[in-house]
Parts: sequence; structure tokens; C-alpha cells
Amino acid sequence: MKKRDIIKLIQYHYDKDEAQFRTTANNIARSFDESGDHQLAEYIMTFLSDANTFVPQSFSFENRFVNEVKIENSALPLPTLIADDIKGIINAVNHNIGINKFLFEGNPGTGKTESAKQVARLLGRSLFMVDFNQLIDSKMGQTAKNIAAVFNEINRMPNPSGAVILFDEIDAIALDRVNVNDIREMGRATSSILKALDTVSNEVVIIATTNLYDKLDRAFKRRFDSVISFDRYSKDDLLEIAETMLNAYLKQFKETGRDMKMFRKILSTASNIPNPGELKNIIKVSLAFSDPTKPFDYLSRVYKDTHNVLKIKMSLLKTEGFTIREIGVLMGLSKSQVARELRGANK
Repeated sequence: MKKRDIIKLIQYHYDKDEAQFRTTANNIARSFDESGDHQLAEYIMTFLSDANTFVPQSFSFENRFVNEVKIENSALPLPTLIADDIKGIINAVNHNIGINKFLFEGNPGTGKTESAKQVARLLGRSLFMVDFNQLIDSKMGQTAKNIAAVFNEINRMPNPSGAVILFDEIDAIALDRVNVNDIREMGRATSSILKALDTVSNEVVIIATTNLYDKLDRAFKRRFDSVISFDRYSKDDLLEIAETMLNAYLKQFKETGRDMKMFRKILSTASNIPNPGELKNIIKVSLAFSDPTKPFDYLSRVYKDTHNVLKIKMSLLKTEGFTIREIGVLMGLSKSQVARELRGANK
């Protein structure tokens, strides 16, 4: 706690600025709590909860373990099965019956983190992400204390119904406690977060994501009201999502050619279509690196990335069912030249 906070507190009381008075008092309580004087911090918060002060609809969540995440207004392309589950989360929260903890599991790049952002956007809430780089501490028992500090802060929010808290890649601290490869410190951290989840306010929405669902502690899994799997993309889903992404990016590249049929054929002939996160990066980088004098250069780059080749081979393109025109576009050759080379190869 700093001396100027006390001066501000007196000033705001004198000016009858109740919003700033409450914010400053919250900061003072937080300072006592972080320094270890939890009893005094709780006393201040109890006094404030009983006081006739104005509670603002918006709030700031200042904690060294938590960062506010910017939420974009653009819609996230999702397959119907997952999109329906996201709508279900929105309905569950709006019903206000205490269903507020959700676990998103699936492979990297399947849209778990982006979906958490969209949940916050659709609910009209602020999104805060826990920074595990700051939270995990090498000192004995400190990680568990940090977890407790984060949840104490969450439960002291003046407007918990205005926040979504994201624990991205929660497996960093919630590994199976009976796993012989797990160290005791992480076991304590897991126990700490289990207790915290049991006492968290029903008004705040908690979302955790993981790429290692099978390795999570079973008791930890049970703490969540619903587990949403993001490993439910069909080939058609990925093609539709990729086309949506490409259309969005093409708006920024006015001179670039558009051939959705060939784009879909490129992806369809790949041995495995990447997950949306990787697809997004491939499309974006291919467009950014493309030669502006060659309208379809980006398609050649998409082919190389999705087929994992350094050089495009005409014979392979023919085997994959590409037409003479499409082969010419992908290789930067004229149709007549492609036809001659293919005839020569067949002799």
C-alpha cells in the first residue's frame, strides 16, 4: 500500500466521489492481501460490502497473474456441433442457475481459446486470462498461494457477472495427482485449484482449455459443469471454414485472384487438412508472401504448405486430378506448355 492511496481515499470521500472511493479502497485491500495481511484485507472488503456506496457496472481486474484480453467483433467459424454447444453455454449462463464452469478440450488449433473470446463477446462481458508464466513459482508452496490469490480476487470483484475468466492450457497446473511423474508441488497446485473452483462465485464464468484432457485429474474434470470437445471437425467442416477464412482475407488483397474451386481441391487432395488455427496461419501467410504480379501465387503456397512439399510436381498434380488449366496456374505455366510436357511424359 502506498501513502498516496490513503490521500486519494480521503480526497474521494471529501469530494463524495463514491466510485473512485470504492476503487481505491479495493486497491488498498488488494495490497494488504498480497503482502500477507489477509485478515485486514477481508475486513476492508466486508466493510465496503456493507457500506452504501455506488457499485459501477464496469470494473477493472488488476492482478499480476491476470491480463485482460481484447475481444474482436468478428464471428468465429465453427462446425454446427461445436457452435450449438457454444450457444448452449450462453443459454446456461443467462438462465442464471449456477452453471458457470466450462472445460474446452481438444487438439491445438481447434478454436478453444477463440471460442472463449466469443463466449465473452456474446455475453457482453470482459475477458481475463490467467498468465501461468507468472502464476507458477519455483518456491515451495508459492504456486498454490498464487492460485488462492487469483480466486480471492475473482470472488472480490465488484461486478462478477461482468467477467469471464480464462485458464488457457489449464493442464499446466491440473495434472493427475496420482501420476508418478507429477511432482509434489504440482499436486499441491491441483488440490488448491480444486478447492478454489468449489468456492468461486456463481456469477463469474470460468472457462478452462486443455490439449491434454486424458491426463487431467479426474476430480478436476468433475468440477466443471460441462466439457466441450473441439475435436469434432469433419472434412467438409474444415473446407467450409477454410473458404470463410480465405474470403475474409481476400478483402485485404484487392489484386489477388479468386478461385474457390481450386482452393478447395488443393485442401481436399492433402493427406490431412490442418485444424482451423493452422489453416488460418497458412492462408494468411500465403497471401502475405505472394507475388503481387501473380494473382494466384498464394494458391501455390497453400498447396506447398498443406501437401508438405518444397516443389510442385506436374505429374503429381495430374494424378491428384488437377486440370491442365489448374496445373498451369499452380506452376506458373501456360496451358499449352503444360499440355506439351504432359504429352511428352506419356510417350
